[in-house]
Amino acid sequence: MSSLDFAGVQAAAAALQGYVARTPFIRSASLSRALGAEVFLKFENLQHTGSFKARGACLKILKLSPAERALGVVAMSAGNHAQAVAYYSQAMGVKATIVMPENPSAVKLARTRALGAEVVIEGESIDEAKAHAYRISEETGATFVHPYDDPLVILGQASLGLEMFQQVPALDDILVAIGGGGLASGICLAAQGLSLETRIYGVQSLAFPSMYNRIKSSAMPSGRTTVADGIAVGTPGQLTSPILAARLADLFLVSDAQIETAIVDLLETEKTLVEGAGAAGLAALMQHRKQFVGQRVGLILCGGNVELRFLSAMIERAMLNTGRLSRLSVMARDVPGSLARIAQIVAQTGANVERVDHERGLRAISGQVVKISLEVQTRDAQHLEELLATLASAGFEVGVN
Repeated sequence: MSSLDFAGVQAAAAALQGYVARTPFIRSASLSRALGAEVFLKFENLQHTGSFKARGACLKILKLSPAERALGVVAMSAGNHAQAVAYYSQAMGVKATIVMPENPSAVKLARTRALGAEVVIEGESIDEAKAHAYRISEETGATFVHPYDDPLVILGQASLGLEMFQQVPALDDILVAIGGGGLASGICLAAQGLSLETRIYGVQSLAFPSMYNRIKSSAMPSGRTTVADGIAVGTPGQLTSPILAARLADLFLVSDAQIETAIVDLLETEKTLVEGAGAAGLAALMQHRKQFVGQRVGLILCGGNVELRFLSAMIERAMLNTGRLSRLSVMARDVPGSLARIAQIVAQTGANVERVDHERGLRAISGQVVKISLEVQTRDAQHLEELLATLASAGFEVGVN
């Protein structure tokens, strides 16, 4: 079962039947039209606990011996892996201890505890939490469930790839998010048995390019914060790295702004909510769209656990980055009718005013002026340029903040 080959993938998929969801893998008409490729989306955000991590965690716990089950399991995670281990441990009657670093997300902490796991807060970083989890494992005999560097976990994630190739044969390309590399390695193993011609591309956050550095022999800085916390991994896997080095067609890096734009695009076009890691593949496809024109491309929406307190700010930033929401400063004579004229121009161009602020007391050389700050919604960056040009042609001095 634990052999990292296609036979192991098949055995893992068979063992997981009835325990994990066979998630939809369907063509997106809107993304296909916009990107000039046949784009298929694997909705793994609909998986149990909201991410693909359910697969690897389930397989690992399923394969515990009776003696190992009696001693329980321990894992380190601040997010999806924690919830997956807690969920299947509870379902199979196994005690689970999850070590999280200090100041974890309140929502993820509550969800993990609600699933019956004992949560231990230890360490300022995920690496310190991992060290503490290993100590618990050594002291108690509990089995350590690694989030990616474990053969059973990799094979569990590989069941996702097996489903993809069964559901949509003859994929030309797959773009898959990479943190430690467990999911991407699983996809590569599944491709070895079912679709050798399919090109597999890894996608990492620009803030955490650890696998990129290892495979490309580069030394980009790593360890900053990122909206894609699910792939914010500072140390790539020892088991996963050689698999990916041998099989990946290439590795792409995407910025937080590109990831947030992809999250909002999926929310608008597909009516589905994904987390940063889940949108990384689409972000890379949008960035490198010319390379994939005319191809059958598979994207994995690998997780959907987004905290609502971040969502509105994320949407606003994405709208700002794409020119759909802008803050303008318009200098006008402080006379009756100036604001009405500006509002009329905004309306005539089809834009919408969200907010207006006046700042009086600013004096120009030739007379009194007022600074009018506008927050406006436009269709896109081109529409914003049209609005700016129309205001300028009407004699207003305008800038974008």
